[in-house]
Amino acid sequence: MNQIELMKQLHISSDKKIVLLVIDGLGGLPDTDGKTELEAANIPNMDKLAADSIVGLSTPITPGITPGSGPGHLGLFGYDPLEHQIGRGVLEALGIGLSITQDSLAARGNFCTLDPKTKAITDRRAGRISTEECARLVNKLKPIKISGVDITVEAVKDYRFALILNGKGLEQGLSETDPQKTGLQPLSVQALRKEAKKSADILNEWLEKAFAILMDEPKANGCTLRGIAKDPGLPTFSEVYGLKSCAIATYPMYKGLAKLVGMEILDAGDTIASELETLKKSWKDFDFFFVHIKKTDSAGEDGDFMRKVKVIEEVDSIIPGIMSLKPDVLVITGDHSTPAAMKSHSWHELPLLLYADNIRKDRVAEFGERACMSGGLGHMRHLDIMPLAMAHADKLTKYGA
Repeated sequence: MNQIELMKQLHISSDKKIVLLVIDGLGGLPDTDGKTELEAANIPNMDKLAADSIVGLSTPITPGITPGSGPGHLGLFGYDPLEHQIGRGVLEALGIGLSITQDSLAARGNFCTLDPKTKAITDRRAGRISTEECARLVNKLKPIKISGVDITVEAVKDYRFALILNGKGLEQGLSETDPQKTGLQPLSVQALRKEAKKSADILNEWLEKAFAILMDEPKANGCTLRGIAKDPGLPTFSEVYGLKSCAIATYPMYKGLAKLVGMEILDAGDTIASELETLKKSWKDFDFFFVHIKKTDSAGEDGDFMRKVKVIEEVDSIIPGIMSLKPDVLVITGDHSTPAAMKSHSWHELPLLLYADNIRKDRVAEFGERACMSGGLGHMRHLDIMPLAMAHADKLTKYGA
C-alpha cells in the first residue's frame, strides 16, 4: 500500500483548518557574511512563531536530487514525485484555464533571445519581457498550422507561454529544447520512446515555423519548449484527504498544480498583501488553504540576494494576519531551494515549520536553515508533511486494530 492509498483509508472529517504556506525557492546558501537569505532577513513574526512550533529540514525528493517546481509541490501535496511525473506544460496550460484531454500534449514555452549570427541563446528569458509583450508574440504564432493536429498557443505570464497539441497518437516521452545555459543553441525535440517520434516531428515542425516568425524580433527572437507531457490523471485532494481545498497563488503554473489535484482556484491578485486578503475572505469556505509566494524564487534565479531577503521580510509581515484567523495547523516551507549564489534550483533541504496546538515544541526559537537543523522534526521528506498536518488537525484515524 502506498501513502496515497493509506490516506484514502484513514482520513476523517474534522472542522479544523490547515494552511500550507509555500515560499517558493525559500532555501538558500550563505553570502559573504555567512548568512543565507532567510537568516539575513528581519523576520520577527516567523521567529516568534518558530518558538511556538516544531521545526526541521525537509528534502523535496531524495537527497542530492534537484527538483523542478512540479515535483517539489507534488511532494508537499503528498504525491510521491518519483511515482507521479507531471510535465510543466500541463501545469501551465491548466493554470491559465486551458482544457486538457486524453488526446492532448502540452508544453511550456519560453521566449528567449538568440544571437542573430550564431543562433546561440544569450538570454533564456528574453529579458523577462512583460506579459503584454508575450501576448503580442503569441498572437504572431497562432496562425501556425500543422497537418493532423489542432494547435492552441496562449500567453501565460512574462516570457512564458503554453502550447497544446490535440490529435490522435500523440505520446509523451520527449526531450526539452532549453539547453539550460546561455551560449548554446536551442535543442531539437527528441523522442525518448519510439512511440513519441510522431510527436517529436510535429513539435520540431512547429518550432521551425515559430523561429521563422520570430527571427526579426529585437528581444524574443527565439523560443524553447519544456515539460512536454500529458495529463497524468492524479487522484484529487478530496479523494485522498477528504479536504475541501483551495489555492491562493499569483502565478499560473501553481494554479495548474492545484487544479490538477482538484483544488478550487481563488482570485489572489498580484501581491503578497492581496493573497492575504483572499485568504481572509475565503476562510469560512474551505478547510485546506495552499498559499503560494513566487517572488522569492524569481529573486534567487536572478542571483539577487537582497531582493530575496526583502521578499522574505514581506512574507513575514503577513504572518500576524494569517495567525489572526487562528489556523489549527500552519506549515511554512518551500518547494525547493533557490540560492541566489547559484541562480538556480538546488538539492539543499528546506527549512520547515509546523505550528499546531497539539505539537511537541522543540527548543528552536528562530526560523532559518541552521536553526532548523536542531529542530524536533529532524530531517524528513516533503512527502511526509501532509500526513503530519492531517494528524495535527485531527483528520486521521488509527491505522490497524
